[in-house]
Amino acid sequence: MTNQFDLTDDQREIQDLARKFTADRITPHAAEWDEKHIFPKDTIKAAAELGFAAIYVSEESGGINLGRLESAIIMEAMAYGCPATSAFISIHNMASWMIDRFGSQTVKEKYLPDLVTMERMASYCLTEPSSGSDAAALKTKAVRDGDHYVVTGTKQFISGAGENEVYVTMVRTGEEGPKGISCMVIEKDMPGVSFGANERKLGWHAQPTRQVIFDSVRVPVENLVGGEGEGFRIAMMGLDGGRLNIGACSLGGAQRCLDEAIQYTKDRKQFGTAIADFQNTQFTLADMATELEAARALLYMAAAKVTANAPDKTRFAAMAKRLATDTGSSVVDRALQLHGGYGYLQDYPIERFWRDLRVHSILEGTNQVMRMIVGRELTRQ
Repeated sequence: MTNQFDLTDDQREIQDLARKFTADRITPHAAEWDEKHIFPKDTIKAAAELGFAAIYVSEESGGINLGRLESAIIMEAMAYGCPATSAFISIHNMASWMIDRFGSQTVKEKYLPDLVTMERMASYCLTEPSSGSDAAALKTKAVRDGDHYVVTGTKQFISGAGENEVYVTMVRTGEEGPKGISCMVIEKDMPGVSFGANERKLGWHAQPTRQVIFDSVRVPVENLVGGEGEGFRIAMMGLDGGRLNIGACSLGGAQRCLDEAIQYTKDRKQFGTAIADFQNTQFTLADMATELEAARALLYMAAAKVTANAPDKTRFAAMAKRLATDTGSSVVDRALQLHGGYGYLQDYPIERFWRDLRVHSILEGTNQVMRMIVGRELTRQ
């Protein structure tokens, strides 16, 4: 009866591999990365050696061709050490998958060999200064000129900008609205590509975030991913998976903080008694664990639906992202409270996770937009 809710032996092996990698290569260094704003390229590239740079890229293109549940398991495990690093790897995977899934053979051969090994790393460029939640209103323009498109515009809040070599970018090639949007690959070294200053962020210090600025950049027509006008559909399909991964990052970070809170309250004594022995503490820990398991169950279900291309996959991905990211932040907040004043200090990991997980309810579509997606689909039935 319980087998249907268990991970398979293969999935547990993947989980164990990701957990071991995290324990060895991420967790011991994450606090320093955060404090010194270090982008851990060597560690990220080491993840590629395990196949984690091309999780759902096809085997023909050099990937390991796993499903969205396996991807969520990997992201959750790595976020236990550093949500910012895990989220960056998720973004690279999304960009690589778009090229593999929708790109021509020419564009696949041009970019995927280096992306699979992370010899080159990729960013995903959708958001603009004036179009966040309203992604279909993007203004970055691509005008056909012979064998090239001339691209002009600015992308905002781009993870890896300035460091990454490849930018999978949504541009306007046609009419206003979603039907006029196309997807293309733009390289860092193309003339006219530049970057804004590194954003000064509350969290996610272990990865750079900048504007990407395109000033009459000439991009070969062969760099188009999918056909003209297919970009918005590609972007939305990518976001289904991205939402699962960012939800998984929240689960991993929250699980770490729950574990830290359990250990701290067992060690910390007040009034001659371990805090863990107080009924209020036990009730708080019980609620944290229950809510985390509920969010995990929904996210794993949604991941299976996205892998199976189920008709309701987008609704479930939105529900899972909303619940996992809200729950993650709530669990971490209570873990900080259980630590008391110590939870507010950088000597303990809780405050870093509190900062890192806060942005998860904003990116990949705000949680208010997730509610809009779910509500719209429910009322259409």
